Amino acid sequence: MAILVSDTSVLIDLERGQLLEQVFSSGLTFVVPDFLYQKELEDTNGPYLRKLGLGVLTLSGCEMLLVQAIRASRSSLSVPDCSALVCALRKEHVLLAGDGALRDEAKAKGVDVRGLFWVLDHLEASSHVSPADLHAALLQISSHRRCRLPRNEVSERLQRWDPGGKNDDGTVVSG
Repeated sequence: MAILVSDTSVLIDLERGQLLEQVFSSGLTFVVPDFLYQKELEDTNGPYLRKLGLGVLTLSGCEMLLVQAIRASRSSLSVPDCSALVCALRKEHVLLAGDGALRDEAKAKGVDVRGLFWVLDHLEASSHVSPADLHAALLQISSHRRCRLPRNEVSERLQRWDPGGKNDDGTVVSG
């Protein structure tokens, strides 16, 4: 399994959905670059995330030069975002991002990019979290005033995971 280099937004959404413990015990490996950790996580829930298993990667001098070059060419990206992108350039690393500009830049550089929905789908497929709990978590995440998730994907998953809308075999209950 690839190493997931997360931006802050995905970790925030997982926290809002109260899924951090389940995600870190699901077999997925999460890391962040040291610069992102220091600037955005260390003074908030960083120690808790480290306790759960979040890894922190140190960028090499060459990688820091690449961070600066990307930042100079894409002013819409923060230095922490650029550092996550550069970490995801490493072999067997995947960028886990919610920020659209970061996702676009990663795709342009040939980086494999996933997002929150991929993590939630992984939790569903692995049966690590019940559909009812995923439904409740996504409701919490999507109802937050700063949620920027695509409404169509939110609706599709909420319908799929609706605990009251399916028979035991998974078929939708008709009225």
